[in-house]
Amino acid sequence: MSIRVLVFGVCLSLSGGIAGSALAFDPQAGVTKESGPFDLFKFGFFSYKEGRKNDAIEAYRYAAEKGHTGSRWALANMYADGDGVPENDLEAFRIYSDIARAGVEPGSEDTGYFANALIALASYYRRGIPDSPVKIDLSQARQLYFQAASAFGVPEAQFQLARMMLAGEGGNTSAHQAKKWLNRARNNGHAGAMGLFGSILFQEGQATRGLAFMTAALDHCLPKDCGWLQSMQEDAFSVASEQDRRAGVSLAQNIRFSPE
Repeated sequence: MSIRVLVFGVCLSLSGGIAGSALAFDPQAGVTKESGPFDLFKFGFFSYKEGRKNDAIEAYRYAAEKGHTGSRWALANMYADGDGVPENDLEAFRIYSDIARAGVEPGSEDTGYFANALIALASYYRRGIPDSPVKIDLSQARQLYFQAASAFGVPEAQFQLARMMLAGEGGNTSAHQAKKWLNRARNNGHAGAMGLFGSILFQEGQATRGLAFMTAALDHCLPKDCGWLQSMQEDAFSVASEQDRRAGVSLAQNIRFSPE
């Protein structure tokens, strides 16, 4: 699963802590700007869930000022997505950078937030932020993906790192290393990695296995990935033999997939 989903999954376990009908910093809510950072974070989280994003932002900001990493992460995501605030990639980048600079202790509950910040920063360095000091830096992007992929085993980071290796972005081109990271990501339930891994196998002459992985990926892909995965699979099918097509579709049914 993506880091955002992982961390929000943790947040869901906090249910029951705050009355849902209370307004931000209403005395009846038992939360004020002087409250502890974790209580403010919980209040912000449940306010967000109920659509009261202004309340969520206010609570997150107070908690972030008190050093709460989860609140910083939530604010950065909202700025990056234009969710409850005007979209501001530079502000999101600044907050993600603060999280990354702070680091994380081994086994810390902030690990998910830290890894997510690394991936977000890598994405910004990969494309840059127009009209800002943040320019494209493919080497930095690749390094950040590598850190998240190797130290934290994040499937999305493993997938993006492999893509950069295949394209020679930010470093040497290495199909061998890319396959290694794609294999790890697909074993961790990343459908895009499974499809791209299959495409490489197909190009290397392993037509049946390649078609099988591409076909299996289509059965589990996220909406954002289904389009390019389907196009890639259809291109391979168009040049494959009928025997390889049949064998690939049959083999695809036996490929195990563990969701992210």
